[in-house]
Amino acid sequence: MERVKIAGALGKVTDPETGRSIMAMNRVQDLEIEGNNVNFTIVLPSLNKEYKSQLNFACIGAIQEIYPTAEVNIHVKSTAPGAQATTSPKPHISNVIAVASGKGGVGKSTVAVNLALSLKAQGATVGLLDADLYGPSIPTMFGLQGARPKVENIHGKPLIRPLEAHGIYLISMGFIIEPEQAVVLRGPRLGGIIKQFVNDVLWPPLDYLIIDLPPGTGDVQLSLVQTIPVTGAIMVTTPQEVAYVDAIKAMNMFRLPSVNVPLLGVVENMAWFTPAELPDNKYYIFGQGGGKRLAKESNSMLLGQVPLVQSVREGGDDGTPVVLQDEGIIRDAFTKIALNTMRQVNLRNEMLAPTTIVKMQS
Repeated sequence: MERVKIAGALGKVTDPETGRSIMAMNRVQDLEIEGNNVNFTIVLPSLNKEYKSQLNFACIGAIQEIYPTAEVNIHVKSTAPGAQATTSPKPHISNVIAVASGKGGVGKSTVAVNLALSLKAQGATVGLLDADLYGPSIPTMFGLQGARPKVENIHGKPLIRPLEAHGIYLISMGFIIEPEQAVVLRGPRLGGIIKQFVNDVLWPPLDYLIIDLPPGTGDVQLSLVQTIPVTGAIMVTTPQEVAYVDAIKAMNMFRLPSVNVPLLGVVENMAWFTPAELPDNKYYIFGQGGGKRLAKESNSMLLGQVPLVQSVREGGDDGTPVVLQDEGIIRDAFTKIALNTMRQVNLRNEMLAPTTIVKMQS
């Protein structure tokens, strides 16, 4: 038996979580051939029983297709101690960050998109899940209206490959329905779509998966924390009192003992108005202090303030997010937010135990 042929056969085996070749992902180690015996180790981020079983049978089948009499011995090990006990269905996603708000119209999706791109600019691998099922805006903000993700059959299971734009992996309800189609869904169906967007999407290994949540507290938020462990949440607010009051309610959902998702910090959007022709001028048309008050109330930090600048709106509308444009004041604001987010995530992971999937009592 030839080592090159066996490596080639294993190269055709796809990881059931990512849809990528296990050889390309360096999942195969210590490949040895002794007579009729083929021995190797598969290194996985989790020792999930179904995950292991799928890969085992796929590897044995691939090798025996070219060497029918081969005796294939596979040792499976985890890349991380205690990974067997993880509750995450996607252990190759390092950090899941929920971007939330108490009310609509505060620019939560704008923050989620530009935060994702700013994390990417820092060298991170980033995915963005648009969980705002009733008002999906990610397709518009990335210029992908009408785009459709491909469905691939991986080990007998149909899985969705996320779209990619500007180096960000994307999934959204807006990629599945027509732009003008109304989304009419009740609670159980909402939960089913969130589970599908997490479990049935071929997310590659990610440093961060940003979740753009709908405003408020409802079925989508609860379905998310019941589907995947959320590393932490970022609250988006504007400075005025009405936004602050609603943001407190949304924040308190994450702080419920039954949910227990850490608050990473607060982003204050539309913090002040700055005209393009007067870049040093600040007009506090929505008041001041809402972000700092919310950060203090959540015992977290103000990750950053984003001014109200016309190019932010224009970038969202024309499919080129503002941080990709030559707009110093906004890019600087989101770079600060991204760096503070990375710092807060690292601190959270050092100081607190991993978040677990929420088990809600009926």
